[in-house]
Amino acid sequence: MTNLLSTPTQAPMPHATPAPTFAVISGDQVQRALSGREKQIMELVETTYRLHGAGDSVNPPSYFLRFPDRPTARIIALPASVGGSVHVDGMKWISSFPQNVSAGLPRASAVLILNNPETGYPFACMESSVISATRTAASAALAADWLSRTRTRPRRIGFFGTGLIARYIHTFLAGTDWTFDSIGVHDVSADSTAGFCGYLRQSGTSAQITVHDSPEDLICSSDLVVFATVAGEPHVTSQAWFSHNPVVLHVSLRDLAPEVLLASANFVDDVEHCLKADTSPHLVEQRTGNRDFLNGTLCDVMLGRAAPPADRPVIFSPFGLGVLDLAVGKYVYDETAGAGNLHLIDDFFSDLRRYG
Repeated sequence: MTNLLSTPTQAPMPHATPAPTFAVISGDQVQRALSGREKQIMELVETTYRLHGAGDSVNPPSYFLRFPDRPTARIIALPASVGGSVHVDGMKWISSFPQNVSAGLPRASAVLILNNPETGYPFACMESSVISATRTAASAALAADWLSRTRTRPRRIGFFGTGLIARYIHTFLAGTDWTFDSIGVHDVSADSTAGFCGYLRQSGTSAQITVHDSPEDLICSSDLVVFATVAGEPHVTSQAWFSHNPVVLHVSLRDLAPEVLLASANFVDDVEHCLKADTSPHLVEQRTGNRDFLNGTLCDVMLGRAAPPADRPVIFSPFGLGVLDLAVGKYVYDETAGAGNLHLIDDFFSDLRRYG
């Protein structure tokens, strides 16, 4: 009689997968990995945009956590996956609490989780407000380069909003060989304005620094305009202020009235992402019922499928893609690991035995 409980012939054991590790990377380590690497990071961001444009990424909509009792605050989840040489999955979890500023804290704080694309296991958690600011600034500097190639390179820049993002954008422009004859500054906060001007002077710029009391003066005197505010709805409405056809980095997304966009050439980082959440481009779509006002994406410009005109203002409105955070975060991880400075958490995964 056959023993139905007998031990079957043993199949070859599968190749053992090493036990997953988990590292925590501090903000100081992030800073060290990224400091002075503006050119490398901008090249990485361009590569990631091209991967995204080619469909070698997954970048679902951002998820907003809002609070009825704290209407100005929010926390956003940006899940994403990117292939190519980056090849990583993960998510950024970033909060924006504007009231922090009055208490002496930065408005935004964030962490980034990186996941192994083969196993799904998270292998790193890192401080990510610097990563977020870095990818935003690298994206803006990249757009300034590509969108100004059909015109005289701007020599007069104006910063509308003078917080952390403005500082990072200037750092990336300076670090990728931009020079300016003049730098204009405008902010509703005198303290922010003074702090930003102090940073500019310490940066070693030879440009003339001018504080403008009015938005009109700032915009009209700048060939490259950077919007880096916390505006929740449009507050710049005059098309005439842009009659000199500047390149506009509309990083904060909600400063410009639909009339301004309709009189300009418009480029975004991703159409579906940008036309949501009552951004200025989304308001134009709601008003017109179409997307005809869009000239294309930044990737379209890089691939030669779209060209920014020289006879109109050119506006870049980036929603901010999670794939960029992953690419920069993976760069930080690799640099930190390569230097032998990973802080591994022993036994983070406490039970890896399927059946005990």
